[in-house]
Amino acid sequence: MRIDAHQHFWRIAQRAGHWPPASLAAIHRDFVPADLRPELQRCSIVGTVLVQSLPTAEDTTFLLNLAARHEFVLGVVGWIDLKAGDAAAQVTARASQRKLKGLRPMLQDLPDDAWIDDRALDPAVLAMLAHGLCFDALVQPRHLGALLAFARRHPALPIVIDHAAKPDIARAEWQPWHCHMTALAALPNVHCKLSGLLTEAGDRNDDAALRPWIDHLFASFGAPRLMWGSDWPVLNLAGNYEAWFSMAQRLCSAQPDVDADALDAIFGGNARRFYRLD
Repeated sequence: MRIDAHQHFWRIAQRAGHWPPASLAAIHRDFVPADLRPELQRCSIVGTVLVQSLPTAEDTTFLLNLAARHEFVLGVVGWIDLKAGDAAAQVTARASQRKLKGLRPMLQDLPDDAWIDDRALDPAVLAMLAHGLCFDALVQPRHLGALLAFARRHPALPIVIDHAAKPDIARAEWQPWHCHMTALAALPNVHCKLSGLLTEAGDRNDDAALRPWIDHLFASFGAPRLMWGSDWPVLNLAGNYEAWFSMAQRLCSAQPDVDADALDAIFGGNARRFYRLD
């Protein structure tokens, strides 16, 4: 059962003042289920996890409404201001919608790199735990120290690092990404998505360039805590859906001790278990 653990939908008219800018013509338009369905069919992918891309309640409502109308959307990762005074009540209200599986603050866009390392988040996290919700960490290497502190404080919270924390593959900046990812992987509640890597690779976007980064993720997290995602349509800036799916399969298959069962887990089973997908 192949599952894309990370994709987006948006209507560009709702994104005035937000990314992407008009200069990114490949993705500066609407992306809706009818656009993604042919890609899924070509790769025999049966379901997806739909992830927020705007820090607004309206965007989360838009995604949940789409998920209710399209069976292939198995789960939604939405947004709530997790430091709001009524954050716990907001989590409880959203959790009543069956397809909401997780929440994601857009940490990479916040001015405070240590925003996540704050006990003000505790009420929202307790509500997430009570309702079985997961936490998606949209971070870059500079956030990983604060994320580590947060993950240690909440060992029962399932956390997944989106896009492997966006390492700077294009400039081969190995540290501090390498050491922080090793430390995070030592925590059993932390998982990682094999997504977004082509976008970070720039012109160094072949198997050989990505292999050292993939190798480290496997050595740190192991196959049971890695899940593949497309990051479509952002992926369109660097490649295409089918090519990235094939590349990821090659890179994962080349890892020691990765057999057919491990590939099934990385390309579907782990996402299904982590997000408790129906």
